[in-house]
Amino acid sequence: MYFPSGFRRGVIGLMALVFAVTPALGQRHAPSREDAGRLRSKIDAISRNAGSSPSAPLVTRVTEQEVNAYLLYDAGDQLPAGLTEPRITVLADGSLSGTAIVDLDAVRQQRQSRGWLDPLNYLTGKVPVAVSGRLDANGGMARFALETAKVGGVPVPKMVVQELVTFYSRTESNPRGLNLDDPYPLPARIQQIEVRPGEALVKQ
Repeated sequence: MYFPSGFRRGVIGLMALVFAVTPALGQRHAPSREDAGRLRSKIDAISRNAGSSPSAPLVTRVTEQEVNAYLLYDAGDQLPAGLTEPRITVLADGSLSGTAIVDLDAVRQQRQSRGWLDPLNYLTGKVPVAVSGRLDANGGMARFALETAKVGGVPVPKMVVQELVTFYSRTESNPRGLNLDDPYPLPARIQQIEVRPGEALVKQ
């Protein structure tokens, strides 16, 4: 869950922060390479528009089908280490809910333990991590408000999710990583992401 300078990797970082989710509501077929290609083209268009001077207002419709296909076929080397099988969806009330498989042993090997106070010391193996919450993305900034979280099907407190977010979002310039309660900047001059059931409108 990190946010490097490249827009494509920034998008993956944003997806990973919300990690992902159950099959999309109303999804009629499995994600395809064609769906992934459509999102790839949209990301390229958003990136080109961000690089223009001045950038023109642009609204891009992105569907769950396209996002999940992109995560499946194109995002492998851009996903954080130890995180696999992510999926993303939007529920009818506009909240996000979902799962990803997280290799907690790999996470633990790459981070410094805080001893018996470290909640990740008591979790092992590859487990499904499920989260739900709301994404508020306006004014060029975004924040994910966590509502529920489960690891291996067991409800866990927010601090467990925060430990994972901290680990995945650390960079040389920000070694402490992201705080779930803090807003973070959207990439590519994106000003707003309007979440709707089955889709999102990305507004530059």
